[in-house]
Amino acid sequence: MATVITRVKQKQIAQLVDEGKRLDNRALAEYREIKVEQGIFERAEGSARVHLGKTEVVVGIKVEMGEPFPDTPNEGVQTVNVELVPLASPAFEAGPPDENSIELARVVDRGIRESKAIDTEKLCIEPGKKVFVVFVDVYVLNHDGNLIDASALASLAALLNTKMSNYEIEDGEVKMKSGYTQLPIKNHPITVTCAKIGNKLLVDPSLEEEQVMDARLSIAIDDDGNICATQKGSSGYFTPEQVLEATKLAKDKAKEIRKKLDW
Repeated sequence: MATVITRVKQKQIAQLVDEGKRLDNRALAEYREIKVEQGIFERAEGSARVHLGKTEVVVGIKVEMGEPFPDTPNEGVQTVNVELVPLASPAFEAGPPDENSIELARVVDRGIRESKAIDTEKLCIEPGKKVFVVFVDVYVLNHDGNLIDASALASLAALLNTKMSNYEIEDGEVKMKSGYTQLPIKNHPITVTCAKIGNKLLVDPSLEEEQVMDARLSIAIDDDGNICATQKGSSGYFTPEQVLEATKLAKDKAKEIRKKLDW
């Protein structure tokens, strides 16, 4: 069973947010400390670890040859998988992916895909026959809230760390050569999650805040400051004005995070 906060704590969080404060003394528009490490797995083509406060996510990238999709014969393939490791939270159980891991994988995948972060045309080896497939494997090691932003950031950091083997085609066969080239990246989407508690919006909700929030809105912002993906979660709602407020928050925070990480 997941740890459930008491009604007293719920009321305390809601009251603080209404006053523009938070339990951990952050401002409503303030992220927890972000730490990014790249190249943590020696045997992966790319990897990264992100700490977002106490939330910890690692990502490993594998690049293998495969077949393109029929409707995109000239483009490589990307796929995102998420594992919610049981030791990360009492709420996570061993076994096949549940709806939470599936949603998380889809949100991360959509931000990368819709921003055209990977130049998939450069992953084509032989049109309609052979392409490179990029596997993005996300592992949540500690859950203290806002898995979406942490997972999206770790995935981007891992992709930026990814190298592909050099190759050549001889007599219709793909032969690997010595040396590596960087995975072709042309955009750097940053996902920002806003939580609604009462009538106030805050960014980067902690686990306790997630248990109190009415609704969640995650917005992926590309290098040009444009929205490339969104995902609404929880049963509550956002007014049109709150959606505009969340969008402005997302754009401001994405710019701030990108500048801090020099991406």
